[in-house]
Amino acid sequence: MLYAVTKRVVGTLARTVYRPRIVDADKVPATGPVILAPNHLAVLDSFIVPLVLPRPVSFLAKAEYFSGGGARGSLTKWLFGSLGAIPVERGRGRAAKEALDAAERVLLDGGAFGIHPEGTRSPDGRLYRGRTGVARLALSTGAPVVPVGLIGTDKLQPRGAKIPRPHPVTVRFGDPLDFSRYAGMEGSLPVLRSITDEIMYAIAELSGQEYVDRYQQPGAAAAA
Repeated sequence: MLYAVTKRVVGTLARTVYRPRIVDADKVPATGPVILAPNHLAVLDSFIVPLVLPRPVSFLAKAEYFSGGGARGSLTKWLFGSLGAIPVERGRGRAAKEALDAAERVLLDGGAFGIHPEGTRSPDGRLYRGRTGVARLALSTGAPVVPVGLIGTDKLQPRGAKIPRPHPVTVRFGDPLDFSRYAGMEGSLPVLRSITDEIMYAIAELSGQEYVDRYQQPGAAAAA
């Protein structure tokens, strides 16, 4: 109930003020488990994908977003929590695993889950090598992966900006990727790497970003 109310209020306001361009949202299955895999350019990315889709979407978020003080910290905690965010602590492998276990439960219950395969925001607008947590989720749950290309969110909310500024934003959804041919092979690192690379190449096609075949520093969604 809280998710629906928050999404309606915040989503209506965001669409009215920022007018995002949404492309091929109908490629996202209306029901059943699905993993949304967008690139990561700004903090707002984790809000934008859930707000432009009709179905609820859970996603990973840094634990710091749930522990800030003051009015701003309280607002951030409420917003992330009410939109279904799952907190994960940076640099703790066990915490990352627990977060992915929670994500797995969302998917096994037939829900939609969003994860940034890069693990943290791009510092220069390029697309960095994906971490294999997204592949592990796909194989452990059988959920298809829908790649998402976000364009312009780094201009909407540049690093250090507290309030988003008006700037055109495009959200492009790709065709669902089915990895059922790899069922039972989640223990194979080469298979996980191959799946993740396929997802990243699809994201690059959608976002138009230059691809960099190396990792960024681990962030909220790092799970490899």
